[in-house]
Amino acid sequence: LMAVLAIAALLLAYHQGNGTHLAGLRAGGEMLLQLTPLLLFAFVLAGTLPLLVPTELVTRWIGSESGVRGILIGTLIGGLLPGGPAVSLPVLDVFLRMGAGIGTMIAMVTGWSLLAFSRLPLEIGIMGWRFTLIRLTCTFFLAPIAGLIAQRFFSHVQPP
Repeated sequence: LMAVLAIAALLLAYHQGNGTHLAGLRAGGEMLLQLTPLLLFAFVLAGTLPLLVPTELVTRWIGSESGVRGILIGTLIGGLLPGGPAVSLPVLDVFLRMGAGIGTMIAMVTGWSLLAFSRLPLEIGIMGWRFTLIRLTCTFFLAPIAGLIAQRFFSHVQPP
């Protein structure tokens, strides 16, 4: 789907004239150069993490038997992960493959998307500390709740 959209956009830009398609290719190439190191390091981390962290540690602290403690730990891990999906999801996938429970993983992904502690300085600077505190207060509990729902209803689901 992405390839079809990209080709369609490129063809539309070409038919528009004025070298718009070349400017689009140039801008895309610049983004590729900026993101490649970040992606490379994310995949190196995802490949190295299972070698450094014992599987028993993962299953004990965030496995399916870890219960609410694992869900809360997963929420915090997710909130602390920096970067967008291309950077964070490979790291999250490692935890899933190492035996993290489904409830913990749902809490991690939800914590990553809702809490995003790494963006707090920017958010406080732009939106103010009161707004940020209200947002954190309202969203913090959503990740553990989502994790508890997943653990209750989907604990039988095996990861790919």
